[in-house]
Order: sequence, then structure tokens, then C-alpha cells
Amino acid sequence: MGRGAAGSGKVAVDRADYSMPAPRGSYDKSRFPEGYTLRKPHKGPGYARWNPSSAMLRVGLFTEVYHPVVNGVVTAVDTLRACLTELGHEVTVFTPRHPEARYDAGVVRIPSLPLPTQSDYRLTVPVLRRSEIAHRVAQLDVLHLHSPFVTGWMGLRYARRYGHPTVYTYHTQLEAYAHYVPFEARATRYAASELTRRFANAVAAVIVPTVAMERRLRDLGVEGRVEVLPSGIDVEFFARGRRCDELRQRMGAGSADRLYLAVGRLALEKNLDILVEALARVRSPQVRLAFVGDGPEREALEALVLERALTDRVRFLGTLPRESLPDFYASADAFLFPSLTETQGLVQVEALAAGLPVLAADSPQNRDVLGGCARLLAPNAGSFALAMEGAVLAVATREEMLVVARRFDARTLAVRCIELYHEAIARLATPA
Repeated sequence: MGRGAAGSGKVAVDRADYSMPAPRGSYDKSRFPEGYTLRKPHKGPGYARWNPSSAMLRVGLFTEVYHPVVNGVVTAVDTLRACLTELGHEVTVFTPRHPEARYDAGVVRIPSLPLPTQSDYRLTVPVLRRSEIAHRVAQLDVLHLHSPFVTGWMGLRYARRYGHPTVYTYHTQLEAYAHYVPFEARATRYAASELTRRFANAVAAVIVPTVAMERRLRDLGVEGRVEVLPSGIDVEFFARGRRCDELRQRMGAGSADRLYLAVGRLALEKNLDILVEALARVRSPQVRLAFVGDGPEREALEALVLERALTDRVRFLGTLPRESLPDFYASADAFLFPSLTETQGLVQVEALAAGLPVLAADSPQNRDVLGGCARLLAPNAGSFALAMEGAVLAVATREEMLVVARRFDARTLAVRCIELYHEAIARLATPA
């Protein structure tokens, strides 16, 4: 195992010489990259807890939000959970209780309270029954934290109590969401940045989806190990999408119209009003816009559409079943993404996988994700309007877009995540 410069806090891993604890049993080596080796751990403080009699890891995913809420974090956690389970690991999700949640044997619901603002999110009350602690938390091998809020700190506390290693995925630039908190904006942004810095420095490793987000964390003062490891999607699932005239009609477009699509949560920080204002500047009545998703900004967007006299050119489809999304992507003519606040914006990758040209706001993280296969625009209505009126939408072939999308293959990225789990366990088991 190679290491970075002394005192850097970063570890460079060469898969051809990757040293980790032996798993509990034997893995199907075809599941791992060539050269990936499994070795017996050094005897250390965590050695007695490491039981080599089973072939799987017990992973706890601690997240502030999960089903029935629909957003990017839920999708990322769900995809990781499915891939880890498919690869033979036991996964438990820890998340706040929600009054509309369905029973799931693999989910531990933590007591929660409604937030004082209009939101589907819940405030965790960090208390678990003793039986859940004994049979769920204490038996974990690694805790993967997906939030620096109450649920995340709760997981960190239990990890310290039981000697579990922790990994944290940086999903959200919290300071960009200050408008949801009823306090002075500058103070809220500072507090959010400080919270992120403290939490990231308290875990064994931080996962970020893009190089831009690694730089962002370093700027905030994060000194520990940071690994660039995007969240994944089922690329082939989205690549199977097929164009359908009936779906185009549902989105308000005929066969001769140009149809733009936006997918995701309808929220203020997504800059979706830019798209409505851009469409208002496009003179051709054959240019149409469809929103797939729901959220707190829907009413304001609908009012803006009415104010701009665009009701015959804009459709709001609400939240759709995920299995239907590939065909909706494939049935549009281009995908619009005006957000600057995402850490990665996986809907852009879904669009690329479906062969849909992407027009996105220019930001470091969007450049990292799109890999030169999209048109990057200034985040204003004028720039989007000019692009939407342009004769050429695509800057890459479908094959080139698919190559970029396959960098986000969920199964491949899950294997890399498992490597990181094993290394975190090995480092905890190795005396300093």
C-alpha cells in the first residue's frame, strides 16, 4: 500500500499492491478488479472484532433522508445499498422515521420530529432502543455516514463507542441551502461550512464525487483523507430508454416540436426559474419545456409560467416511477441543468446514458461530471435562451456520451467503495 507525503493525511492506493484484511470467508474474485488482493490483517486493537468466518461485511448507512422522500441523496444511498447487497454484503440503513414510510426489514427508523418549515425532511431524535443498538449497530463492521447533521453525528458517536471505522460521503454543499434556515444568511452559511469541516475531519475518510468538491473541502479546512468516488447509476438501465411519441405528448410536445427536459427536485437552489425565463425569450412556439419532479418551488414556478403566458409550452409532470425515466429522457430532444449547487448532479449522467444532449450551467463540478460531452452555459436566462434557439444541441456523439456515463457505473464504483471500507477497517486494526 502506497502512502502520500508524510503528514498529508492522504493515502494513495495501488490496486496491484492493495493490502487489506482477509474477508470473512472468500470472495468471488471475479467481482473485483484484476490485481485486487485480500490479505490477513495485522494484529491490533480491532483484530479480535474481525471475524474471518463469514464472506460479507456488515455496513451501516446513516442518512438524514430516505424513502418516501425523493431526491439525489436518496437515489445515491439506494443505489449503493442495492450494489453492496448484490455483491454479498449485509446493509442496514439508519434514517429518521417518516409517517408515510413503508416497512423495510433493512431499515432502522430513528425517532424524529417534523421540521418547523414546510418540508418532507425530519429532525432526528438520536435515540435507539437497546435491542437495536445491540443487534444492529454493535454488529456493524463499518459505518458509512451520508449526512453531517444529527443522524451523522449519531452514527459517529456509536462508531467511537464500538470501535467501528467511519466513512463520510459529501453529498451536499450545505452553505448553498441557507435559505431554508430562518436565520441571518451569512451566519447560517458560516455555521454550515464549520459543521462540514468539523464532521469531515472527524471520520476516517471522506468521499467526494468530483475533484471540484475535493478542492472545496480543502478550502474549508478539511485535512484528512479525501477520496474522489462518484455516486453511481445503472448506466445500462438508462441506455435502454426508447423514444416514444406518446410520452412526448404527455410532456406537451408533438413530433415536430423541440422538447427540453429538466429532471429533479423543484427547489430554489436549482435555479429552475432560469429555464422558464429562457423559454419566455425563445420566440418559436414549437420549443417546449417539461419538468419531471416535485418540490417546494413548484407553486412558484407554475405561477411564473402563468405570468409569462407559457402554460401551453410548459408541463409539470410531478414525480414519476423511476422505471419510466429512461424512456422520458430518450423521448426529449435535450436536457437542461441550470444548477450550480450540486456536488455532482447525477441526472446529467442519466441523460448522457440515455443519449440526450445536455445543456448545463458552467461550474467546476458540472465540468468534472460531463467530461466535455455537453454545452456549458453562463447561469442566466439569456445564455440558455440562445442555446435553446440554436440549430445544434449535441457536442458529442451518443457513443461518446455513453463512454462518459460509464465512468459512473454503480457496480464498479461500489467495488471501489468496498475497497475503501476494507482499508478503513485495516487501518483501525493496525497499531499506530
